[in-house]
Amino acid sequence: MALKKEPEKHANHERWLVSYADFITLLFAVFVVLYAMGQSDKAKVEAVMQSIQQSFGMSTAGSQAPKLNVINSRQITVIPSLVPDVSIAPIGRQRRAQAKVRAEEKDFRQIKSSIEAYLVKQGAQNKVVLEITRRGLIVSLKEAGFFDSGRATIKPEAYDLVNTIAEVMTQYNNPLRVEGHTDNVPISTAQFPSNWELSTARATNGLKYLLNNFDVDPDKISATGYAEFRPIAENATPEGRARNRRVDLVMLSSDGVRGEP
Repeated sequence: MALKKEPEKHANHERWLVSYADFITLLFAVFVVLYAMGQSDKAKVEAVMQSIQQSFGMSTAGSQAPKLNVINSRQITVIPSLVPDVSIAPIGRQRRAQAKVRAEEKDFRQIKSSIEAYLVKQGAQNKVVLEITRRGLIVSLKEAGFFDSGRATIKPEAYDLVNTIAEVMTQYNNPLRVEGHTDNVPISTAQFPSNWELSTARATNGLKYLLNNFDVDPDKISATGYAEFRPIAENATPEGRARNRRVDLVMLSSDGVRGEP
């Protein structure tokens, strides 16, 4: 008896759906992972942005655009390890000097008024004399207020006055002259054999102090000593000699620059 043949199975043309379903499942998993990674990176980026904004005193609270916060300058301190050297790089000096403007006569009057107001407030109006001439603005520091007799170093208690005056004068790019003067009373010490050495030393010390502590271009500052030979008063009286013992900070005008040797 012949075996009964099983009916022939029809070909399954839908097996590709299994592979397609596996592919879709894997693709879905990939997108889920990418989405999770994207959310993590976004959080990190936002954290970094907030940190940077806080460092620069900015706040984004309450609005989409960042707003600058007011920073209290009294709270700003210098990191000890980042304290710059007192010497300023020549390129930095040149760039800052180019950003300054030259003071003219109206600026001299404003500077003079500003310094005089500060001196009155400090009760130091008898220690400094200000004058505007064709040379420019002359700020005379009297010996009694800034130097001990026969010494060339600035008194420690006079630094506040010097700093305030220098801060105002060095905001401009006018050439500066530091000039030392004495009376006609001779001096003869191991350090200063004559008034020439004393007057020159005082002027040079003033120049070094300005260079080391303020934004001054070395090409536009000089020091000289005149001893007793350019008095502004008679040396016949103690009062006159006291006026002659001085260090002048001269902020040169255009005429003053042309008249300098």
